[in-house]
Amino acid sequence: MGVWRWLCLLALPAGAQVTFSRDVAPILHRHCVSCHQPGEVAPFALATYADAARRARQIAEISALRRMPPWLPAEGFGGPFEGERRLSAAEIRTLARWAAAGAPPGNLAELPAPPEDPDDWRLGKPDLEVRMPEAYAIAAEGPDEYRCFVLPLDLPGDRYVRAFEFRPGNRRVVHHALLFTDHSRAARQRDAESPGPGYPCFGAPGFLPGGALGGWTPGSNPVVQPAGVAVRVRQHADLVVQLHFHPSGKPETEQSTVGLYFAAAPPRRRLFDIALGSREIDIPPGATRYRVTDSFTLPVPVEVAGVIPHAHYLCREMRGYAVLPSGKRRWLIRIPEWNFDQQDQYRYVTPLVLPADTRLVMEFFYDNSAANIRNPHRPPRRVVWGPGSADEMAGLHLQVIPVRETDIPELTQALWGKFMRAVGGGFYRPPEP
Repeated sequence: MGVWRWLCLLALPAGAQVTFSRDVAPILHRHCVSCHQPGEVAPFALATYADAARRARQIAEISALRRMPPWLPAEGFGGPFEGERRLSAAEIRTLARWAAAGAPPGNLAELPAPPEDPDDWRLGKPDLEVRMPEAYAIAAEGPDEYRCFVLPLDLPGDRYVRAFEFRPGNRRVVHHALLFTDHSRAARQRDAESPGPGYPCFGAPGFLPGGALGGWTPGSNPVVQPAGVAVRVRQHADLVVQLHFHPSGKPETEQSTVGLYFAAAPPRRRLFDIALGSREIDIPPGATRYRVTDSFTLPVPVEVAGVIPHAHYLCREMRGYAVLPSGKRRWLIRIPEWNFDQQDQYRYVTPLVLPADTRLVMEFFYDNSAANIRNPHRPPRRVVWGPGSADEMAGLHLQVIPVRETDIPELTQALWGKFMRAVGGGFYRPPEP
């Protein structure tokens, strides 16, 4: 049975006629219009009745397949997460009934108010607003581009960032952004050595960050730290923004802006990054279920505030879970169909409290066969770990806060030990005899 015929059957239950003004517009406003409006990243607008009516059947089909709105985590495997963009079964039925009825408008004079203007700061006026010093030109064609830009902050003293909002100047070409602080001026040096604004920086930003504020993807909300947490930014630090560009088919320019919101006092709690991952990736051509795994046992009790998964095009499924001391498994996140173009960071509505001796586990599965439509190689070829998008990676970052402040040294030592084991202890080599 085709999708459209199935949707028509879904729309059969009797009831009041579904209209755009009363039933459909609120759904589109909640889940779609932030991206589907002029000047945004989506390929077409859904902001008006005329926009939506001409695509009613497409909206019903794509929403029933849960391809839109973009939301990767599976329901019931971790979460709930803040800002979930998952349609409910009732909303999917409403869209199907509306399309099957011929997209009736209803009383357009009674349309609900549209979503807030994306040009307005959603957390109110920032304490500091900084902008890329120059616009950067993106070529019309060619491969995706990763470039870092230095935004001097000129702070009068140390500050603590409790939240930020990233605003791209040209949403058609900005795929995602990552924000770092640089206390060393190393990014300025790299910028000075590279022609044009910014410098190329696929993967890492090219220096050891003094801190990481977080990231942005189309449709995401401002990043707000958990209660009592803030990121320290030193007086002479620079803000470094790494941008991933998608060429749009015509020459474009980009000049991003960042709004910073400062805490009134130093943070009471400290956020740690537990990085699960592996560079031991060697995927033979034709492999359909290649597995990469890593784990870490908590030495102290923690609150898990959020989770950030990352891989490239061959990854198909991601699993993150905790094995409690009792042996019981608790899901952190599961993404059954990973999509590199929709990666995001996920913050739990309520932090997960995990006891000491809990084992954190990640399992990623990769499909390097010709059947994987996202496989960048035709025919498939051997793929190993690497920073290029045609290489592969495996990373699951857990943002945790120690339950007890006195446990910070023990957690720090355990994480340092994990890091040194991962790099093979290679920072120090005894001199040759």
